[in-house]
Amino acid sequence: MRIRKETWSCFNEKDVLLFTLTNDRGMELSATNYGCIVTDLRVVLGFGRFEPYVENAPYFGAVIGRVAGRIRGASFELEGVTYRLAKNEHNNHLHGGPNGFHRVLWQAEPVQRDDAVGVVFSYTSPDGEEGYPGTVHVQVEYWLNNDNEWTVTYRARSDKTTLVNLTNHTYFNLSGNGKRDILDHTLTIQSSRVLELNEELIPTGRVLDVTGTPFDLRQGKTIREAVESGHPQIALVGGGYDHPFWLDRHHDKEIVLSDPESGRVLTVETDEVGVVVYTSNQLPKGLDLGGVPSRKYLGICLETQGLPDAVHHPQFPSIVLPAGQERASTTVYRFGII
Repeated sequence: MRIRKETWSCFNEKDVLLFTLTNDRGMELSATNYGCIVTDLRVVLGFGRFEPYVENAPYFGAVIGRVAGRIRGASFELEGVTYRLAKNEHNNHLHGGPNGFHRVLWQAEPVQRDDAVGVVFSYTSPDGEEGYPGTVHVQVEYWLNNDNEWTVTYRARSDKTTLVNLTNHTYFNLSGNGKRDILDHTLTIQSSRVLELNEELIPTGRVLDVTGTPFDLRQGKTIREAVESGHPQIALVGGGYDHPFWLDRHHDKEIVLSDPESGRVLTVETDEVGVVVYTSNQLPKGLDLGGVPSRKYLGICLETQGLPDAVHHPQFPSIVLPAGQERASTTVYRFGII
């Protein structure tokens, strides 16, 4: 196993670094310290150069924070104080704001142990950044081992009580290098509950039983089945998924994506409460992804995280990070063949 570190570009007069992790089986994963973005892996969408990630990237491969997903009204109350956030999607706050964790330059160091190679990314988010309280110290670890497992560990600690809900926004396409769209991929999720969304794609607070709906993925369904189902919630988000699934189990093959034509399979295991599945229903057309033009349904995001807008729904598990405490979670992406 080996790690290659190189200077990739420059951002705000600082070096943008690119790390390439290679295991003994020839699997490679490249990531940059700009947004912790995974830039290259055979089955993910990305650009071949740095500049498009700054100019026009719909969160490709990035770590999202402080809070993934939407916060209704771009405000919340915590310990009797109302905090107002940046409105970057209509009247709401999305994915940590316009200058969230996906748009900052992280400190980064290559690391190695007997069974894996990796990168540790670190960032200190100052008190008030994007409207959030508290100075938050964040660490994200990427590890690649010889079992073709990419492990992501998130850690955050704040000097004031605040909100933290981190995820990774990589778009997967198991056909390899975007040969085909993901409509004929099969998705299996061990989840009996999904959150209902309103017209602004924010949870209403209702938790729906998936039985008998396109959201019942416990035995697996193709993405095409959902797209063609005509279900109102599917139509609401542009003809696909953009929904939070509340997981029934953890670190037990709870999320499996497969592509029968290529024979590739991705198993995702996590200790996060849920996963937001996004089938790129609103992916802009025409972005150059290494010679492949972007289009609807070209990738699927499996964003393991706490439930969106949880701060406004006390029945959801809390995303409040008390002062002085650490929040940590791990997600494993295991690549294999059917």
